[in-house]
Amino acid sequence: MENTQFAGPKWTTLPSHRAWLAEECVRLLDFAMASAHPDGGFAWLDDNGVALLDQPVHTYITSRMTHVFSLGQLLGLPGMGRLADHGVAALSGRLRDLEHGGWFTAVGPNGPTAGQKRAYEHAFVVLAASSAAAAGRDGAARLLSDALAVVEEQFWVEEDGLLVDEWDEQFRTLDPYRGVNANMHAVEAFLAAADVTGLALWRDRALRIVERVVHGFARSNSWSLPEHFDSSWQALPDYNTSDRAHQFRPYGVTIGHLMEWARLALHLRAALGPAAPDWLLADAESLFGAAVRLGWSVDGAEGFVYTVDWDGTPVVRDRLHWVLTEALGAAAALGGVTDDPRYEHWYRLWWDHAAALFLDPVGGSWRHELDPRNRPAATVWSGKPDVYHALQATIIPVLPLAPTFATALARELGPGVNADARPRSASR
Repeated sequence: MENTQFAGPKWTTLPSHRAWLAEECVRLLDFAMASAHPDGGFAWLDDNGVALLDQPVHTYITSRMTHVFSLGQLLGLPGMGRLADHGVAALSGRLRDLEHGGWFTAVGPNGPTAGQKRAYEHAFVVLAASSAAAAGRDGAARLLSDALAVVEEQFWVEEDGLLVDEWDEQFRTLDPYRGVNANMHAVEAFLAAADVTGLALWRDRALRIVERVVHGFARSNSWSLPEHFDSSWQALPDYNTSDRAHQFRPYGVTIGHLMEWARLALHLRAALGPAAPDWLLADAESLFGAAVRLGWSVDGAEGFVYTVDWDGTPVVRDRLHWVLTEALGAAAALGGVTDDPRYEHWYRLWWDHAAALFLDPVGGSWRHELDPRNRPAATVWSGKPDVYHALQATIIPVLPLAPTFATALARELGPGVNADARPRSASR
């Protein structure tokens, strides 16, 4: 990693930078408000922020939007609470399978579009319900209790310390595929649920997941994390070799996930306090270093590639906005914990990169994908379906690493509070 010197104080300590982050947060939420679907839930948005009402409403999109609108309400932004309630209502009704339990992947005008019940969507329901409950929205606490019960009964496997990935509609047939993407989002959701419910069980399970995936799978593979596994949790390195740009299960090493796991390891470390194992920080730094080495400007152009092969060769070279947002979050988190100037270097460089190429002042939000020459593209993603990743990049630098976002804001630990008053000792 580069060790570039920089002038002046860290950006995250500057009132001007924090004000810029706040303005960007509000800009993203303003863009997202158009996504409310009249039939329930939140619609997919196109490049100009127009809701595609004829397309199915996705549970994960509705959950993410419910989460960010709950954060918006806690930030004191008028109108956000009603939108959070709109999401809670859809997750409690339209998107929920009242016959067989759990949540549908998506629902269109004629009902559910697929029969699978996936851990990925269920993790986001837990996150949405946790944030809405922290924001005091009606029905959110009940939704959280119900979602945790489904995760407990259908997805969590105690002997593995991990979630299974996909059931059929009736929760009778379990797909043999196992994956770490849903488990990654479960770490985020479990930490949020632990803060809201006060149940340490969910924090303990987050640790078990991170220990198995990061300290196990990633560390043993030189930090090139395998994403796909069989039913015995044996890695499948050739999985989706014929569909390498898959949105959720791409072939090879997913650069953005290395950054996301690094950041989540630090949130977990802060949440555990003195009980946190020493390896969490070391592993987070190793993941971050691998992501930079393997993914940043490795093909002759500026930006992060989406995926690389097991020898480090770029596979999908398109630049996805969420990869950059997770890199920003990881750099902010590691910089706050270590005070290492290298992380400040990357943090500044990547915000400059985002401002130049990804932030869209005309269409709104962030451009979700650029091609290998940094031109707008739609190979992996079309439109601008949600603001979850980008919005979190604006709040991670100004919040403590623990508790989780909604609980921190509910406890008035947000950007309006004097930094000296924040209990940051557990994150150092």
